[in-house]
Amino acid sequence: MRIVIQRVQHASVTIDGSVYSSIGAGLLVLVGVENGDVAADAEWLAAKTSSLR
Repeated sequence: MRIVIQRVQHASVTIDGSVYSSIGAGLLVLVGVENGDVAADAEWLAAKTSSLR
């Protein structure tokens, strides 16, 4: 499991040509999950991400 964190002015998710969700200025977190990743991996990454300044 990997994450990429990027500061953005705006970002959106488009599915089949329709905007599903969008944000203004903030942090965009891209998460990559693969077979073999477990809940403990997600919990560890969430804790690490939430402690960033």
